[in-house]
Amino acid sequence: MNQTLGMYQSVGASAFSNMACQMAPYFGTITPEISVLTPGRAEVKVPFRKEITNHLASVHAIALCNAAELAGGMMTEVSIPSGAKWIPKGMTVEYLAKAKTSVHAIADGSEVDWESAGDKVVPVEIFDEAGVKVFTARITMNVKLG
Repeated sequence: MNQTLGMYQSVGASAFSNMACQMAPYFGTITPEISVLTPGRAEVKVPFRKEITNHLASVHAIALCNAAELAGGMMTEVSIPSGAKWIPKGMTVEYLAKAKTSVHAIADGSEVDWESAGDKVVPVEIFDEAGVKVFTARITMNVKLG
């Protein structure tokens, strides 16, 4: 089993999310909870807080990007073969609607070939509490096999 996935299963979502924010402090700005983490899928919940809003009182664009990168990165980490490494190479995003509530980011890598090296496009969708899709991202992850 992947070491990261084993740690997530061992300590639970809340403690693991706190540890992830200690390892990469910028993620802490959105106070995320990695609620689901399995090979091929990660889900991140971000509570609505004034600190992450913009001048329109909706979740700031970069907070949404932050949630997408966390979900996509965690999913990639537990999906690649043992000994492989990855790094985000680029991200294309679309802002579809104002997010005026807490949000839920879903990275779905179930269709990605994780067994080969190279660029992998990870799709991420973010929904508000009413289930409205407010944001999409396509994150290019460069995977190098170990």
